[in-house]
Amino acid sequence: MSDIERVCQFLKDAGTYYLATVEGDQPRVRPFGTAHIFEGKLYIQTGLVKDVAKQMAANPKVELCAFHNGTWVRVAGEAVLDERIEAQESMLDDYPSLQKMYKAGDGNTAVYYLKNAKAVFSSFTAAPETVEF
Repeated sequence: MSDIERVCQFLKDAGTYYLATVEGDQPRVRPFGTAHIFEGKLYIQTGLVKDVAKQMAANPKVELCAFHNGTWVRVAGEAVLDERIEAQESMLDDYPSLQKMYKAGDGNTAVYYLKNAKAVFSSFTAAPETVEF
């Protein structure tokens, strides 16, 4: 399993991770549940009408954090909006439950990949392990 696949699988296994953005000088954190690999990149999904999308447009630096089975991962990187229908369709195919709220090309569905990403796996029982993708 590649590093990016390992990170994606960890996020899926955790079920929920927390995405941090900034709004001016105020950190903003909220739960997310989408993690998907498309064309070798780690993608997340939200709606363009949401504040989180506006925050990532103003400052693409994000960090996400998930905890599962005594281990946590923190992933820092830049969120890059991918406006291609193919990227949106790939995400929605992986998460059919989202299709009730989002459709590829609807003007609201937004998928982002993480660029210059660094993930750190940590626990209380082992030394941290860093991977980059």
